[in-house]
Parts: sequence; structure tokens; C-alpha cells
Amino acid sequence: MSSNIQQILPAAIKAGYLNKEQALAAFVDTGGVTQTISALHEAFPDHFEHTFAAKANTMVRALNLVKETGMGCEVASHGELEQALRAGFEPEKIVYDEPAKTKDILHKVLSNGIALNIDNFQEFERLESLVRETASQSRIGFRINPQIGAGSITAMSTATMSSKFGVALDDEGNRTALLDCYKANRWLRSIHTHIGSQGCSLDLMIAGIRKVVDLAEEINSAIGIQQIEVIDIGGGLPVNFDCDEVKPTFGDYAGELKRHVPELFSGKYTVKTEFGRSIFAKNGFIATRIEYTKNSGGRQIALSHAGVQIAARTVFMPDHWKIRLSVFDSAGQAKTGKEVLQDIAGPCCFAGDMIGTARNLPLIEPGDYVVLHDTGAYYFSNPYYYNSLPAPAVYGVDNLNGAAVNFTVWRQQQTLDQTLAVVG
Repeated sequence: MSSNIQQILPAAIKAGYLNKEQALAAFVDTGGVTQTISALHEAFPDHFEHTFAAKANTMVRALNLVKETGMGCEVASHGELEQALRAGFEPEKIVYDEPAKTKDILHKVLSNGIALNIDNFQEFERLESLVRETASQSRIGFRINPQIGAGSITAMSTATMSSKFGVALDDEGNRTALLDCYKANRWLRSIHTHIGSQGCSLDLMIAGIRKVVDLAEEINSAIGIQQIEVIDIGGGLPVNFDCDEVKPTFGDYAGELKRHVPELFSGKYTVKTEFGRSIFAKNGFIATRIEYTKNSGGRQIALSHAGVQIAARTVFMPDHWKIRLSVFDSAGQAKTGKEVLQDIAGPCCFAGDMIGTARNLPLIEPGDYVVLHDTGAYYFSNPYYYNSLPAPAVYGVDNLNGAAVNFTVWRQQQTLDQTLAVVG
């Protein structure tokens, strides 16, 4: 992506997409997204059905783009479901995964034939009567917490002993209760797990999937038919934020899965995935103009327009969500020269609003631009309205190998009135 940034940023500045009134903007390499999804499809056999985790980038243009590549959509709220439908996804290509589903949303999901993962036994009891009333075509099953432990980021790990997600498989009585539910209800035809996201190793992810596939085999064997036809293994492939290298790749993951869970590759099951961050992260970046610089206590500080309102995870959890930063001059050319220890601060009114602390970078000056790398997922698509700052403009970019870079407006920078309407 770095070489693309060096092509995109000068073109964006020249075209006026970064200017005095618009000091912050985000960019998506649409061709890069398409290539990433092609690599996903090539890594797995045809009986794998890939859905995009909408939470990673809920913008309708992002969903349009992944839909055009043949992906489905995994949603985790009523709002994400509505956005997926507006983006044109067919209901049978959508998977619904919210922990706190209301009766109304359950009815809507079932009535539209949308796949559904049950979070807990109380939800199952609510569903029993609804399924009879709607004669739903939805593929329904339990979400299982295989309780295999946390990765390096506890907040991103969903298969700990006391995770809020799914039925805890190893808790006393739960395995038997799950078996009884599937035996008594032939409409339970799927099973789901999601081990976690960033910070979860392939070994951890595969260990959890192995336990859930074993459970599926046990249930089918006990019933005497293959009642469970679909195994949803979630997403969570980690992204390497240290450099441009894509590591691990979808091929790496598929190879390890095939070695440890060969049943998924036999064609016996339809296998669903829910990748999100790994689709968009490395295909997007944010550029922010530097308004001022100063020295405080011997430390160089650059004051930018990118802070917690656009990079909440990095600001609040800098040790876990440290991102690469690069410096460009006012024309968008990469700066070189002696590196200096510097802090890059955001515009928000609290001391911790820092997108980079103690970074060795070429000396930053007013009017320069700082680029936040690998921010195509979870950053500019999910603005945080601290200090009533507007959501930035987002542009899709293509034709990077042609004579001129093409920009498409995915979202205009919010006006002040639009921002204040959101905050109420």
C-alpha cells in the first residue's frame, strides 16, 4: 500500500480533496480490496461461503464493493442489517449475529430467511415458538464458546472461559443440553463459533474450531443423520500492522485449517466465514494535515486533525493498536532526512489524544501531512463524536496503474449541522 499512498496522496492534494477546509480525509484502494477478496476465494474450495463482517466497515459503498465480489454479509445489529439490505445483499446471503436480539428483530430475521446464530438458551426458548409461527427458511444454529482461552488482546478474545458470547461448551450440563436441543429440533441445521479477532493466533483459532467441529460430528452421529449441514467458523484473521507485508495470508490460514480440521475441506459441510479487518485494513489510509508544531519539555509535538474521533482504539489502547505513521510534505511527497523523536497529537480536548508517541520520523512542520497506515477497517467508518468533530470525507480510489488516479466520493465530510444533528 505504501507505493499506492505515494501516488494517491499527491493526486488528492492537487485535486483539492485535502485543503484548508478539509484537513483530514480517508482513502480506500478499491482495486486492493478486490484483489484481497480474490486471494480469499482462491485460498478456499468452493463449498466455503465467505461473508464480510460489516462491523469492520459499515459504509454502504464498502458493502457494495464486497457484494460485487460475491461475498455475503455478517451483521451484528439492526442497523448493520438494514445497511446490508440497502447495499443490495439478498437475505439468504446475510448472517445475523447479535448477542442481545429482541423478539422483533428475531421475527424480522426469520421472516426474511436470514441465517441466525443463537447466543444462549434463553434466546433458543424464545425462538422455538417464533420458528413455528413463521415457517422460516433461515439456517439456524447455536453459537458455541469453545472456551480455549484469550489471545494477546483480551478485549478482542471471544472464547475465554467467561466470554459474553455464545454457549460455554465446557460448563457443566451445556454439552448435553445442546445435544438435546438439536435432537428435538430438526430446524437447527448449523453451528457457529468465532474465537476472536486481532491478537488471536492461528493456533488458538484452529483449536477452537476443532472443538466445534468435533461437537458437530457428535451431534450428527447421535441423531443418525447429518442434521448440521453448515459450520460457521467466524473470521478474525489477524492483520500485521508492523509493515506492508500481508501476514498471515488467507492461504496460510487455509493450509493450517486443512491440516488440523480436514473435515471442513471434505465437502461434507457448507463452511461459512466472517472476515472483516483482513479485507479492508491494508487497503485504506487516513491523511491529516499538521496545523502546528511545538517543543514541550524537550519533546517535539505535532498537532494534527486526526485523533480519538477517528482512531479511538489507537488512542485508548496504544500498546495493542499501534499503527504506522509516515510524513509527507504539503505537496504529498514523502519526507526524508534525519529522524527526530516526536509525538503526533490529535485535536481533542484530553491529554491522551495521541495517535503516535515518541515516534522517530523526519521533522514534521506545519502544513505537512501525516498518514495513518492500514486504517481501512474500524477507523474512518466508525467515527466517535467526542468534541462534536465531523466525520471525515472518505474517497474510493482506482486506476492506480493508469494515467490518472480516479476518486469516488464514498462520504462527504460532515457539515457542522450534520454533526450536531448526530450528537443531538
